[in-house]
Amino acid sequence: MKLLDGKKLSLELQTEIAAEVEAHVANGGRKPHLAAILIGDDPASKAYVGHKVKACAKAGFESSLIEREGDISQSELLDMVRELNEDDSIDGFIVQLPLPSHIDNQAVIEAVKPSKDVDGFHPENVGRMALGLPTFLPATPGGIMTLLERNGVKTTGMHAVVIGRSDIVGNPMTTLLSRNAEPGNCTVTQCHSRTVDLKSHTLKADLIIAAVGKPHFVTADMVKEGAVVVDVGINSIEDSSRKSGRRLTGDVDFDNVAEKCSLITPVPGGVGPMTIATLLQNTLRARLASKR
Repeated sequence: MKLLDGKKLSLELQTEIAAEVEAHVANGGRKPHLAAILIGDDPASKAYVGHKVKACAKAGFESSLIEREGDISQSELLDMVRELNEDDSIDGFIVQLPLPSHIDNQAVIEAVKPSKDVDGFHPENVGRMALGLPTFLPATPGGIMTLLERNGVKTTGMHAVVIGRSDIVGNPMTTLLSRNAEPGNCTVTQCHSRTVDLKSHTLKADLIIAAVGKPHFVTADMVKEGAVVVDVGINSIEDSSRKSGRRLTGDVDFDNVAEKCSLITPVPGGVGPMTIATLLQNTLRARLASKR
């Protein structure tokens, strides 16, 4: 078993991005500027946005964090989005999800200007991805594809099983793995909460992408020998041995599944850091493509 070390690769990518930013600035360009809107006080969202801000600093980016209370109205949030769309000093921005229940996520996503949608969630960018056209890839699926590529995983001909059908991970992951590219060229089975006899599908998989949001959902008896397993889950569970009383774990029962895998991502330290690196790549791409 070998770890797919997303933390290590993310740091390597951030170093590469920083060098590209330095060269861009040396040639008279402006530093890339990433903004983030954070609504409410969800601890996980705050921590995740904090990691993004720190990564921006390391990569030589400008960053802005705009925080508002959870009772903000949808119209007020949409006004904030429009302001960022029109701000020429901002190359890309994200609206951290999830949003409070009284706000229509899709309306907010569609309000973001596609050329600044570095999360890759706008329907225009999703459509371009589906057609194999240049666009911003959603950060988590894009990071997974880079993680596979840079670790020499040849996916062509693999049977991949994606567990999950969210628009953030499951659906775009299915699209990317089935594209005529490397990584890609997989025969993809997409499973979800209504799938009958899930185990019968996963046992055939050369590659499993677990994105269901349930701790230790994928167990050793669901995985064949030598499979590649990518764990997208970030779940907080009780752990009396920790000072906080809790710890992070994935959707995969790592300790038991790892013994059967050829490659597996840890949690934390696997997919999460790659998501941030991809967000930086998208923002740099937006800066270089901009005429502002």
